[in-house]
Amino acid sequence: MARKTPKKAAAGFDGVDISYLGSRDEPADQRTVESRKKLRESLNAQVEAFLNSGGEIEEVPSNVTADPPKKPSSEYGNRTI
Repeated sequence: MARKTPKKAAAGFDGVDISYLGSRDEPADQRTVESRKKLRESLNAQVEAFLNSGGEIEEVPSNVTADPPKKPSSEYGNRTI
């Protein structure tokens, strides 16, 4: 089976290829401690830069959803007479 070729790294990630991070296409032999350490360091540097430029991180409770539950719609008996 043919394997996908990795894409170029996204801008701002210091050359770390994250194009298929967490993907099933990423072979297990490429997931090394060293590669994850580089990615973690890059992410930490970006977070620090964001916070130093005045950004804020807001923690959202785990029970908050984007779409609140909606009332189920019933189509029974909605036809005109």
